[in-house]
Amino acid sequence: MEIVAGDVAVITGAGSGIGRALARHAASLGMRVVAADVEVPKLHETVALITDAGGTAIAVPTDVSVAGSVADLADAAFTTYGAVHLLCNNAGVFSGGMLWERTMADWNWVMGVNLYGIVHAIGAFVPRMIAAGHLSHIVNTASMGGLITNGYSGPYYTSKFAAVGVSECLAHDLRSVGAPVGVSVLVPSLIATSIGSSDRNRPERWIDRDRQRGADEEFVAAALTDSTAAGMAPDEVASIVFAAVAADQFWIPTKPSYHDQIRSRHEDMQALRHPAAPPID
Repeated sequence: MEIVAGDVAVITGAGSGIGRALARHAASLGMRVVAADVEVPKLHETVALITDAGGTAIAVPTDVSVAGSVADLADAAFTTYGAVHLLCNNAGVFSGGMLWERTMADWNWVMGVNLYGIVHAIGAFVPRMIAAGHLSHIVNTASMGGLITNGYSGPYYTSKFAAVGVSECLAHDLRSVGAPVGVSVLVPSLIATSIGSSDRNRPERWIDRDRQRGADEEFVAAALTDSTAAGMAPDEVASIVFAAVAADQFWIPTKPSYHDQIRSRHEDMQALRHPAAPPID
């Protein structure tokens, strides 16, 4: 899809990391930005960065795990600007540790944001995008953890596999009805974001006050924080994403190692053997 000045971009998780980079890149192309995040101070920082640079943006505080909140986001976007040309379902959180130690609160939180955040947006935005009749595009942020697996991160990997699956199914459904809406799925490797400290935004309803954080959780959170610190800059990811949207590219990896990792996984599947734990990059 060709992006032109005046088009409208809606971006969740826009308060920091990849989401903020996507929002700023969209604005640099002349798009009007609807920025959404549950972390309200950071969200307003993003909008200020855009407007101070001469761009156009509004902030819509949104909890993507709540269907009504995403419906309100869609209403705000269409009421303010009358259209949505690019929807980036980017909000994401992480919970790690041994799988059998994860509580239902852990699962509900991670699936609520990483999977149901996308599902809620599909329901709230896609019918209106189809009805508009103009070319538009959806980018769902998954992860290389939605294509390959490793230990200590069961809820996260499960949610990202589901994000990949729902993206593929959405693309099939849109094509089956001839809708002018493209779909891409972003599968980044390690990126310099604050996802390792996702707990800062964990809603009260999914906090188990009677349970102490385990050593396995502390280990994974520290490892993730250290590894992402050396990851690719979010601004680089944003450039990759917008080039992929322009090319109507479905898969959006961020590193060449994507190809070897996918090949290795498929070789394991063909050989019916236990999946290898890939190097983290």
